[in-house]
Amino acid sequence: MADPLLRNDGGRGIFSAEHEQFRETVARFVDEELVPNHHQWEKDEVVPRKIWKRAGEVGILCPNIPEAYGGFGADWLYNVVIIEELAKKGITGPGFMVHSEMVAPYILAAGTEELKQDVLPKMVTGEYIGALGLTEPGAGSDVKEIRTRAVRDGDDYVLNGQKVYISNGQLADVMVCACKTDPAAGAKGVSLIAVDTHQDGFKRGRNLEKIGLKAQDTSEIFLEDVRAPLHRLLGTEGGGFGIMMGKLAQERLTQAVRSICVAEAAIQWTVDYTSERKMFGQTLADFQNTQFVLAELSAEVLSARVFTDWCIKRFLAGELTGVEAAKVKLVVTNLHVKVVDQCLQFFGGYGYMTEYPIARAYVDARIVRIAGGAAEVMKQIIGRDLFKK
Repeated sequence: MADPLLRNDGGRGIFSAEHEQFRETVARFVDEELVPNHHQWEKDEVVPRKIWKRAGEVGILCPNIPEAYGGFGADWLYNVVIIEELAKKGITGPGFMVHSEMVAPYILAAGTEELKQDVLPKMVTGEYIGALGLTEPGAGSDVKEIRTRAVRDGDDYVLNGQKVYISNGQLADVMVCACKTDPAAGAKGVSLIAVDTHQDGFKRGRNLEKIGLKAQDTSEIFLEDVRAPLHRLLGTEGGGFGIMMGKLAQERLTQAVRSICVAEAAIQWTVDYTSERKMFGQTLADFQNTQFVLAELSAEVLSARVFTDWCIKRFLAGELTGVEAAKVKLVVTNLHVKVVDQCLQFFGGYGYMTEYPIARAYVDARIVRIAGGAAEVMKQIIGRDLFKK
């Protein structure tokens, strides 16, 4: 007999009744607070801070943070529910994923007790917004090339450098910053420091113009003699690269979780549209080509869904490997791009208009083959594993 807690999750066998109740709360918040305003935020190219505080009030920021730091102490499936519900409705503006799935895990895993007590409760409530400061003009996937310096000065580190493509950069109150504490040591000289963005010398550049993710603020950041107390170091000096490698699997799985939901939603939008759109005396859905293309996409997406859920289970059990995370990220994000491209074709000219979700999904999709590690890097990771002997 099936576990009575497992129901209404489409036979996925992952979510309990409590997860599904939480899903209703998240879906209601998305429908009432985000969907009606998202188009305006795309014009503004930023989401108001009040939305972050509302998200904190309803418990959809960092739900898996332990109660000792202001969270619910929930399992990571609650985070998955949030990612899925945002993705289904095409909500890309609020950078909740960066905040909850990247910044908070770094601080929770490697932060000092003083840092965790100071920052995490505020991230749960939305009083603080988190950003991840890894990428630089000359250092993206190759972390060894980071040039931002952190020099010890008494009880502080003093940081100087530049970051770019920083999601939540215009709003962030805390930025986990990758920097070199020992420039001669290569990757072993990289450290992570949680910078208070309100410190003197922390300067936000322009809000960068992007082809997609229009509502999400993305910035250049300049650090000019920014001071950070020693207790804001994550882990040990020179241990930043190891921390990043340990967290990349979660980041890449998160990308896949979002991408598979967008792909599923795009197919449903297309089924609904082609079932009503008339052409040559019949609906678009009546054409064999429509049915064949969508049938093939649907089969591929179901296969990717099963793979993604398998990886979620592996992650929850602490067993997901970096190579498995690279594989699911590569497969699902590539499929995401393919699905929205082929589905948009059925909408004809309407698919080129941004008031249609499929059009926004199309332009938003391109980043998924870059963010969290480019597709080529995923192939390199997988290839090295195949030939490691």
